[in-house]
Formats: sequence, C-alpha cells, structure tokens
Amino acid sequence: MRQSASMPTRFGKVLLGLACIPVVFLTGCPQQQPVKAPTPQAPPTITATPVPAAAPQVPDYAARAQATRVQQLITQVDRSYNSGLQNYRAGRLDAARMDFDASVDMMLTSGLDIRSIQQLNDEFERVVTAVNALELDALKQGTGFSPKLEAAPLDAANDVTFSPDPELTARLNAELRTTVSDFPLAVNDYVAGFINYFTKSPGGHVHLLRSLERAGKYKDMIQKILREEGVPQDLIYLAVAESGFQPQALNGKSGAGGMWQFMPFAGAYGLTRNGWVDERFDPEKSSRAYARYIKELYNQFGDWYLALAAYDWGPGNVQRAVMRTGYADFWELYRRGNLPGETRNYVPGIIAAIIMAKNPQQYNLTEINPEPPAVYDTVSVSSQVDLRLVADVTNSSVATLVSLNPSLLRLVTPRDMTFDLHIPAGTKDEFQKRISAIPEDKRVSWRFHEVRGGETLNSIAESFHVHASEIASVNDIADGSALDLGDELVIPVAPVSTTSASGAVHIQRYTMRRGDTLITVADRFGVSVEQLRRWNTLRSSQVSAGKSLIVSEPVRLAPQGRGARKKSSNAKASTSAKSSSKKTVTTSKKPSSSAAKKRR
Repeated sequence: MRQSASMPTRFGKVLLGLACIPVVFLTGCPQQQPVKAPTPQAPPTITATPVPAAAPQVPDYAARAQATRVQQLITQVDRSYNSGLQNYRAGRLDAARMDFDASVDMMLTSGLDIRSIQQLNDEFERVVTAVNALELDALKQGTGFSPKLEAAPLDAANDVTFSPDPELTARLNAELRTTVSDFPLAVNDYVAGFINYFTKSPGGHVHLLRSLERAGKYKDMIQKILREEGVPQDLIYLAVAESGFQPQALNGKSGAGGMWQFMPFAGAYGLTRNGWVDERFDPEKSSRAYARYIKELYNQFGDWYLALAAYDWGPGNVQRAVMRTGYADFWELYRRGNLPGETRNYVPGIIAAIIMAKNPQQYNLTEINPEPPAVYDTVSVSSQVDLRLVADVTNSSVATLVSLNPSLLRLVTPRDMTFDLHIPAGTKDEFQKRISAIPEDKRVSWRFHEVRGGETLNSIAESFHVHASEIASVNDIADGSALDLGDELVIPVAPVSTTSASGAVHIQRYTMRRGDTLITVADRFGVSVEQLRRWNTLRSSQVSAGKSLIVSEPVRLAPQGRGARKKSSNAKASTSAKSSSKKTVTTSKKPSSSAAKKRR
C-alpha cells in the first residue's frame, strides 16, 4: 500500500465528500504566510448541474420550489468556486482557501439532504473533486499547521539499482543470529541492497533516520495495538515504507492517505470518512485498522511476506501471481519477475528497516533522537465546538489541537455525530467544567477568557470585538465591578453578520493594529482576503494601522413588516442539548481484491 508521502493532508481546512470522494484541503491558520501557488495542470471548471423542472402535468409545487432552491444553491456554489479558482491562479492561496471552503459549506449547511437530491450530490462530488485536483499541488508547499512532509525512505530508493554484495550478505546473516524480532527475518542480496542504501546513501540514511525519530511519538501506542490484535510488533516498521510515520501523508496520484496509506474507499477498514473527519489520519484508529487488515491478509496467504506484498499490490494480484506460477513464495515470485517493481522493493525494504532499527549500533543510527510519545486526554463531543474555544478552555493553542486531532478536517468538530476530541493531557476536567458554561449552539462562535494582569472589561471586549456590556450581561458582572486576576469569562462573540430589527445586516468594522495584515484579519473574521478588498475598495494588500475596515458583507435583508421588528421580550440563548445521531462507522470491510491496494 506504499505511496509517495510527500504531501500533508492539511493545507488548512480540509473537506471530503460524503462517501468516497478524494480529500480536499485548505484551512485557516493564525500565522499563515502568503504562498506562491503552484501552477495547476488543467484546472477543472465547475459547470452547474441543470435541475429539470417538474413535468407540466404534475403540479407538485413543493417539488418545484425545492428544484428552484437547489438550482439557486448550485449557482451560488459555482460562483464561490470560480472565485476561488481565480484567486488560486493569481497565487492568492488564502483567498482561494476561503472561497473553496465556502463553496462546500454552502451545501453542507443548506439544510438540504445532499444524498437524496441527485443534482446536489453530483455538484458536491464535482466541487470536492475539482478542488482536490488543484490542492494536491499546493500541498507540496507544506503550509498551514502541517509541516512539509518528507518522502518515505522507500520512495527515495525506487530508482536505485542494487548490485549483489556477497560479503555484506554474509555479515548480515551472521548478525541475524543475534537479532531478536517477532517477525520472520531473511537476509539475501535484495535485503542487503537496501541496507547498503540506507547506510551509505546520504539521502537514504537521513530518510530512515527521520522516520525512526518520528516513530517515537507513536511507537508505544502502535505496538500495544499490534500486540492486542495478534500481529508481530515489528510490523510497526511497515510505516517506514508507507509514510515515514507521518500521519497526514497523502499520495497525490492515488488518494491513499494516513500513516498506513489507506485508499479512500467508502466503508473500508472500519474508518469513518465524511465532510468533517477522515479517520485514516487518526494515528490510533488507523493503526487499529492496519493491524486487523494485515492480519486478514496473513490469514488469507499464510505467509507474512506475501501478506506484505498483498498490502502493497492488492491481494487479488498476488493471488493471481501465485496461481499463475504455482509458487506461494515471495522470493520465488520476485526471481521469476512476477511482481511489479514497487512491490519487489517493498518487502526487502521493510525487512531492511526492521533489521537496522533493531541494530542501531551497527548501522550508525545511535544519533536518533526519538520524538516524545503523544499523550492526551480524550473527550467525546456531540455538538460542534470551534478549536479556538477549545484552545481557550484548555490554555493551549489551535496548532496544538490540530496536531492532536489530525483526522479533523476543519477547525470545528462535526455536527450530527460524536467526535473523540483529543486535548492536552491533564485538561479534561477543566475542559468539561468550562465548556459547560457555554450553550451548545454558541460553541462555534463564543470564546472563553481568563483575566490576566492589567486587563479591564473594556480592553477584553476590544480584543474580542464585542461590547463590554455584552460580556458583563452574560457573566452577571454588576456595573462598575472590577475584574480580578484569574476571573473566568465567557465571551459572547456574535456571528459576523447579525440582523437588526429593521431587517438590515449590521456592518461590522475592525480597526487595523500594528502587525495586522489582510490575511490575519480575514482569518479572524472568517472571510476571504478578496472580500475584504471588495468591501473596502482596496487596491493593495498593504493597509496601515488605524484604518477602519468593513469585515462583514454590507447587505440588506428583505423588508419586514412592523410586527416582525418587535423584539421578543423573552429571547434568550438556547441551552438545550442538540440531539446527536450515532456515529456511523462500518465494521472493518476488506476492499475489493485486486484494486484495493493497487495505487499506481
């Protein structure tokens, strides 16, 4: 299942199709810098799907109204996508990110059942696939919260030709007698060739070294899972070949993703994939799926080497090679030329990685500095929570939470399903206590703040762009009361656009401060840079400190009658719990035999 792991799955906000569409990327980042966009190859153009009108002889007004609504939605989606395409081509990746996200969010938040409306479902798949085609190139830049990913060691060795070295092979066979492993190890010229490459090639050595360093973050967790599932623990080093232990690795050609490079098949491996999460990128859940799947392959072939070959090439392909030759032996299939080049390198490369990892002294791997193990608390959330709020209540950062939740495709937890949110270790009790003070339906916009020295109600209100009276009201602060150091405040941040009694949308403004840029302001208010430019008629990206900017769309809603303007006297923030539907996770299902792992 090896793929080139040269791209992260998170350029920012990541979106997926509802079932089996490739992953889509681009997210907001507090300190994101402008990045020159790569030149996309033949960028797709979205064409709106026409919605057929109801037959004249059937006066189904409800159906016609829905068809009109769907067509209007598709038109808006196409407009947002095409705006993103223009920004992408011009190198404005931050603005493109906002536009692409908006095009998908429009459909996800429309209230329409995307699955049951064919035109809308087709549009969703088209947009997601089109953005994916553009994003895969941009992801190579390594932006946002995710660092630029390194190539997996075996990818770097794909084009290397190994000459037989009888002396090295003999020495390795001698060392093998003292190498303790729960996986059957064999040494021959093919394995020796990879050991020679990882030892003497500067690039190969660095790739292997960094893979083994990253392994420290997940080693204890993965080996525990392998042990529980009855799989040799040294099969942890298959991740050296697949991703170099990078949980956000994504293959641009095939769509295989995660530490174990699972293909994006709907319902496969028992992992959930939807518009909010992709559990292929969850180190723990994907490792459990990997252990179960590799064990299934072993039970099918009765040989670990053939199981590894099947993991890479597909069990159907391996089975046909065995039947065609009559040899259920990997090395015999190798010698007879019945394996593709990638699979021929795959098995000996993994064996070489195991031998070298078990004998660091002999292979100059003593300088490895393993990353510390990932530790975290887990809380189950059944309503949407913005990661900025989670960062507030756990005294951490959004970047930390993103790194702890690589399966989360947005900066907000999913709606209509339960999500296992990972938060910094030791913060679970504080999280539950503080989050309970915020109504569920406000957790995507409201914030939390602990008063620091020198802060006043006015200064806090200014930093969150709200009125001091609103903070005082929500927190029951009497007029004239001073704040104490350590006071915990709920901050009622309103959505960007709020409707007034007259039907107009308040124009929200923000005064630029020293160090602000259009990118940071756009991220703060959830809009695009291009929108800021358009609303404020800006000709340049340079805006001086002190300038007041419009940060919400200056539009008016349809006029309302006088009676509708009267504010309800008992309007209050709803604190009722949102009913949560069960998380839909299928049982582990083996992908189709030959196509399952064939990714070239």
